[in-house]
This record gives sequence, C-alpha cells and structure tokens, in this order.
Amino acid sequence: MRICAFLHFTVNTFTDREWGHGDEDPNVFNPTEFDPDGIVSALKEAGVEGVVLTCKHHDGFCLWPTKATDHSVAHSSWMGGKGDVVRAISDACRRHGLKFGIYLSPWDRNNAEYARPGYLKVYHEQLHELLTQYGPLFEVWFDGANGGDGYYGGARETRKIPDGYYGFPEIAKMVRKLQPNAVMFGGGDDLRWVGNEDGYANDTCWATVGNGPWDAATGNVGGDRWMPAECDVSIRPGWFWHARENGQVKSPAKLFSLYCRSVGHGALMLLNIPPDRRGKLCDADLASLRGFHEILRRTFAVNLAKGAKLTASNVRGGDPAYGPENLLKSRGGYWATDDGVATPSLVLETGREVSFNVVELQEKIALGQRIEEFALDRWSGGAWEEFARGTSVGSCRLVRLPESVTTSRVRLRIEKSGACIALSRFGLYLKPAEQ
Repeated sequence: MRICAFLHFTVNTFTDREWGHGDEDPNVFNPTEFDPDGIVSALKEAGVEGVVLTCKHHDGFCLWPTKATDHSVAHSSWMGGKGDVVRAISDACRRHGLKFGIYLSPWDRNNAEYARPGYLKVYHEQLHELLTQYGPLFEVWFDGANGGDGYYGGARETRKIPDGYYGFPEIAKMVRKLQPNAVMFGGGDDLRWVGNEDGYANDTCWATVGNGPWDAATGNVGGDRWMPAECDVSIRPGWFWHARENGQVKSPAKLFSLYCRSVGHGALMLLNIPPDRRGKLCDADLASLRGFHEILRRTFAVNLAKGAKLTASNVRGGDPAYGPENLLKSRGGYWATDDGVATPSLVLETGREVSFNVVELQEKIALGQRIEEFALDRWSGGAWEEFARGTSVGSCRLVRLPESVTTSRVRLRIEKSGACIALSRFGLYLKPAEQ
C-alpha cells in the first residue's frame, strides 16, 4: 500500500480543540450532514487505499455505542443516540472497496479509573468491540500520548501510568487472534513511527530494525525484524478540522513532495483529512487532495522507459526468466543476479531522446530488502555522466531530480547490496510543470 487516509473526528471538531480534556458534553458531537459515502468516495477518487478512523481520541469520547462507558455517541442527541460513526465509515469503505482500520487511544482523559487497574477492563473491552463488530481490519493504531492532566470523572488532576500499564502483550494477542490480517502501529512489531509527524522518511529508510540500536527514521540494514515505517501527516496544520485553518491546507505540490519523501523512500503515507462539523470533507481539503491526485496521475501515466532495450551485466543462471526485461512488465517478474554478484549494472536504451525528472526503482520486496547503494548515469557527449545516487531502495524508491535529464541511454549501477539483487521495476517519468 502507498497512500492511506487518517480521519480525525470527534468532540474536538466541535469544541475547536486538538486534545479534548475529557469533560465534554456528548451532545456537542452533532454533525449536521454526516456523509460517510461522500467522504470515502472522495478518498478513493484521490487514490487512497485504506482509511484509519479515530474511534476514540484522548478525550475518551467513543464514536460507536460502546458498552464500556457512557462517554459515547449513544449518549449524545445526534441521531437520537442511535448513531455509529465507526459502522457508517466501515460500511462505506466496504461499499467503495477501501480497507478499514481503527485508531483507539490508550489514554482516556474522561475515565475515572484511568491509570488504575479498573480502566484496563474498560480499554480491553472497547478494543474487543472494535475488533469483533466492524468486519476485517487492515490496521490497528495505538497512539503514544499517555498520561497527564485530565477530567478523570471529575477528579481534574494529573495522572501518570507505570511501565507496562496497558498490557500490550495481551492486547497484541487479542489483535492477532481476532484480526490476524491487521497490522499494528504502536504496541506491536508490525509498523514503526518514522520519527516525525511531518510526513517524510529519511533518504535512507530500511524496512528492517533490530541487531542493535536503530533510528526510527532510518531503521537499520540487516535487522532481524521486518518493521517498515509509516509517515503520518495532516493536510492541515492541526489534526482536527478548524475553520481558522481553511486557508492553510497543504498545496497539491507540497503533498506530491511529501509523497516522494514517504512512499518514495519505501514507507507508507498516512495522510490526515479531517471531516468538518457537517461531517463532510472541507472543500479546501478536497481541492488540494484532487490536485495532488492529478499530479500523481499525470506524472506516472507514462513510463518513458517502456519499450526500451535492457542489457544487464549479469542474469541469474543466464535464465531469461530472471532477465532485466521483467523490470518493464507489470506482473510478478524481476531481474536477479547470480549468488555473489551484488554490484551489477544495467543499461537502458530508449532508442530516442527522452526527458524525465523522476526515476522509480522497486525491489522484489517479498524476497527482502537488499540494495544499499546505487547510482544513475546518462549517456552524454559520448561518455557516461552520473546524475543521481541513493542508498536504500526497498518497496519503492523515487529519485526526484532538481531538473529534467534528457538522454537516450540510462545506466543503473548497484554499488552495494547485502546479497544478489532482485529488482522488480525501473521507471522514468516526467512530472509536469506546475500551473
């Protein structure tokens, strides 16, 4: 997956806060034109593949009629207490072919038992409800913000939690049992935070971690755990909708830049587009989202390498099944080299001069992440001239060039790899000039 959407939506949308204190009246949650199909269909049209909904944020207000607490939509006047935002969004995702995921904040600034043993039963029950009542989930998101000041049933005090308070090993077992195809962000070993909320991964970004100290943004080469990075970022300055931010929505060009630095560095782009007080996506957000999708569509519509002649310095066993021609095919195949051949080269000849400013590489990720350093050359004036170089490749590497390169021959040099290479895609693209 490349792009998923975050939907931050709760009482904060109506109180104009980012973090609710937990003392909000459930009746403040009152979207006047809630349109789950409109939200999800717009996301699908923009190329989004999955949606993660904030079912409960730090304020403790639940967007489904949970039996574990009274602080929920069941105790609001919205839809006469019969509403269920989680049901509505999850059903809309099924109808429109998107995957659905849940965000469930461990911190609860409303619950009187928070930071005490009694809250654990409540939290685990809430998670169980979400795991069992809303169909297949692709992601379960646990926030890292934990403990601090809150309402806490009227105590209005600051509380801290001890290490291991939530019982994440038991929580992970529950998720594995009830939603075996869901990955966990936080509380598990499936996805890792990229180290910022600005939407980008490091230039070097390994899907593996372990084998000693590692950095969230970089991972580490040869790690013993597969734990790719997820890049969360909001289309606005804040995570929840605020009218004052309607003029501060990220531009399509900015979103494309973040795409190249997240997806294009082998990570997932988790883009937050928060519904407004109507229960719809704001027009300003939709305009930017559609513009972003149009840039993606126009940039990647044509692979300028299509039809090119490919010549590799080595092919595994001399077998055409592993030949470089696989790099320009859409299904399954890949170019592989013999064991011990970790620094091969490949020449791509288009037969005509082409201009491009984005280069795409992909490894056959089912076989692991191998390439550590690569370089790109163009044929110019009768000689090879280097125009770019990079480090990790992984599931996707987008090399965005500062200016277009025009040539009829491109050479890829693998300068370091942990094993024989297994590369599945090589693309040359031209991002159109901004209007």
